[in-house]
Parts: sequence; C-alpha cells; structure tokens
Amino acid sequence: MSPLEIKIHDQNFVLHPSGACFWEEQDVVLLADVHLGKSAHFRKHGMAVPSTADDVEYDKLNAVIEYFNPDSIWFLGDLFHSYQNAEWHYFEQWVRMQQIEIVLVMGNHDIISRDHFKALGIKTYDILNAGKFYFTHHPQEVAGRFNFSGHIHPAVKLQGVGRQKVKLPCFFQSETGMILPAFGDFTGTYCMTPVKGNKIYAVADDEVVECC
Repeated sequence: MSPLEIKIHDQNFVLHPSGACFWEEQDVVLLADVHLGKSAHFRKHGMAVPSTADDVEYDKLNAVIEYFNPDSIWFLGDLFHSYQNAEWHYFEQWVRMQQIEIVLVMGNHDIISRDHFKALGIKTYDILNAGKFYFTHHPQEVAGRFNFSGHIHPAVKLQGVGRQKVKLPCFFQSETGMILPAFGDFTGTYCMTPVKGNKIYAVADDEVVECC
C-alpha cells in the first residue's frame, strides 16, 4: 500500500489507493461517492449482482479508518445510491460501531431523509466550510477558496510502451479544487482531459502515482 503525500495551501494531505484523502492537520478522512446499496438496487431490478458485493464497501471503510485512525470522516456526497433498502440496516450497525465523528455533505443521490442520518448522530450539510477550504458534492469554483468534491468519478487513460491503454481512477486537481475518485467499487468512471496547471494522481493497484 503506497499512499501519496501532497501539500495544498500549506496543509498536508495523503491520497490513499482506496480513493480516500486524509487531511493531516484536521485529522479528517474525506471520501466521495460510496454509493451504498447500489448493488441491492440493481438486484431489485433484475440484475444478477452477488450479495457479497454489499460487503466490499464496509471492508474498505474499515480498512481506511484503521489505517488513518482519524477523528472524523466526511462523506462528500452520494453516500447512498437511492432510497432506503436492506442496506440501511447494515449501515446503522456499522455507524454504531464507530467511535469517530461522521459528517455527510449531501449529494444528488442522497435522497434519504436527513432525519434518519440525524438519528444516527450524523451531521449533514449542503456545503461545509473549513478555513481556506470548502467541501461540496458537485465541483464548484469560489474565488480565493479551494474546493474538495466528488460526483464526477474521475479517471485517466494512460498508454504504455507497447501502446496498450489502461483507464485508472484518479484524484483530479485544478488550481481551484480537487475531485476525489469514487470510493465505491460498484460505480462507473469519467475520463478527464487535463489542461495546463492540472494534476492527475492515478490509482494503480495499491499505490497512488502522479501522472502530470
């Protein structure tokens, strides 16, 4: 496992191969687009998705929390894929096992009532501000501020020496913000086209590497 340490506005961040981003000074793990319950949603509509797919995201969440041992975890939208289903029961159990603060910045898929999250002690926001940084689901630009977001599920296409091509999820950084890769494994990706000034941090197996 080879995370990558970077610095943004004199603050230290660690980009983890799971798609998590750890803000050292605030002791916070940032995650985007977990999409819990998506496999159950597909099974409900007749798609042959194994039930074991539901366990993968919790295993990843637990591994990230164990690795960083943070004070807080901030989900940057699309924590759940759709309405409440059987997945909510497992989520309740998981939350009650945690000893850390849990925050949800609401995304377009987060249509479950905020009251349900509040009952579990989870704080919800549309936008979360913290010093020079602000945290949203959809990428935004605000003069003088740096935005962390999700929603896009960014990826990058790379070409090897033998002209073979591979598409990898990535952390996509511009001058005004960073878009985190989707944390959920059961999601698609969108290939980004970098321009001058952008930075691409690709997730390749168990490491994060800077591409440009």
